[in-house]
Amino acid sequence: MSKKIAVLVGSLRKDSYNRKVAKEMMRLAPESLQMEMVEIGHLPFYNEDLEEDAPSEWKEFREQIKSMDGLLFLSPEYNRTMSGVMKNALDVGSRPWGKSAWDGKPAGVVTVSPSALGGFGANHNIRAAAVTLNMPVMAQPEAYIGSAHELFEEDGQTLVDDTAQFISTFLSAFEKWVNRF
Repeated sequence: MSKKIAVLVGSLRKDSYNRKVAKEMMRLAPESLQMEMVEIGHLPFYNEDLEEDAPSEWKEFREQIKSMDGLLFLSPEYNRTMSGVMKNALDVGSRPWGKSAWDGKPAGVVTVSPSALGGFGANHNIRAAAVTLNMPVMAQPEAYIGSAHELFEEDGQTLVDDTAQFISTFLSAFEKWVNRF
């Protein structure tokens, strides 16, 4: 049975390393994972005052997340934490109180960064938020992908072999993870 997986990229950059890795993950994913990019950059900032007559973008986003079987978060690291656009998406999806779109959905976290640390801080920041929002997060393998400028072939889009192999290993584990739920 195939599982619908939302892929959320926490970068607004056109040539984002995280977006490129996400596209490669979608290409390399096992057939049982139907991966769909869910855009988050257009979401208005969360403001509880707007909840009574919530923006249509919030409503559509929440319904899209609710329709998914699992979640894959990719994010850069800004100041040792997740990006603002990722935090906003988590906040928007977690409301209104008691009706979180995230509730119970299995998740995986990948961080991609030019630094050698590979977004370690952002990865753990997303994991902490996910646990708080009742998303069971895959523990292993962890994916802190550093030296992002060295991840791609000359075409700038295709992952080099060793990174593609790691991503395939991650996706195989993620497939098993989401099938547990």
